[in-house]
Amino acid sequence: MATTTTTDIAAPLPAAHATARARGWRDVARLVLGNRMAVLGFAIVVFWAAVAILAPLIAPYDPVDQDLKNRLHGLSAQHLAGVDGLGRDVLSRVMYGGRITLPVAFIVVIVATLFGSIYGGVAGFVGGWPDDIAMRIVDMVLAFPSLILAMAIAAALGPSVWNAMLAMLLVWWPPYARLARGQVLALRHREYVNAARVVGADERRILFRHILPNAHAPLLVLMTVDFGNAVIITAALSFLGLGAVPPTPEWGAMVSEGRELIQQWWISTFPGLAIFTVAVACNFIGDGLRDAIDPRLRSR
Repeated sequence: MATTTTTDIAAPLPAAHATARARGWRDVARLVLGNRMAVLGFAIVVFWAAVAILAPLIAPYDPVDQDLKNRLHGLSAQHLAGVDGLGRDVLSRVMYGGRITLPVAFIVVIVATLFGSIYGGVAGFVGGWPDDIAMRIVDMVLAFPSLILAMAIAAALGPSVWNAMLAMLLVWWPPYARLARGQVLALRHREYVNAARVVGADERRILFRHILPNAHAPLLVLMTVDFGNAVIITAALSFLGLGAVPPTPEWGAMVSEGRELIQQWWISTFPGLAIFTVAVACNFIGDGLRDAIDPRLRSR
């Protein structure tokens, strides 16, 4: 009679789990693509990403070239979005501005998600006093409004894009840590986790191979919505003079440049519209993902 070993029992589990996970992602993609607002949001984000990437090829003018004779001229065939106070083409600067605002927001969200997920996941999995200490650190950071704390850190470091990004990273990870910890606490006693222990999987493998990958759904929704928030905070720091420095084109800095030129509305309006559309689009995508991932919302 053939004997069944521990290896024989454990072998089919990863393949079956991967197949089920892939099937689940296909269902989520189908539901998201069936959500018109989510598709619209995705199209808007892709549009701005493409504009930022292709800006050197499609921008009509150099973003820092000055034409003082035509300063503050309004919309025209030569300058579709007008000219700012130094004679620079606003449309070109908006196109190039996305090359700073969008990557900074993307890096902040990705790094905060990775660090926060591991930090909170390990804390929740270990439990006890290490978990208590780790969560009190999270509470300390969350006690301050993220924008105010980021402003204070950026002001201490000095105005620059890199310092603004570092300031955001230092305040951006706690929500991900708290969410990941909650997911780990909810999943660590599930049947498949206990099965992994029975077949001899070590604790580190259980956490990083079985628990955290299954805690991704709410983290993904938070990432999507948070990208829009990161765009707003990045622009806010530059608006306050703590991010990109002149003459670098950046959406928040451009809005700041036009705040004293109310009659020349186009200087602030077009970069402001870029920030607004990206933030709203991310909320559309996040809502679509939430509805697709949460089974309780699918039948509504």
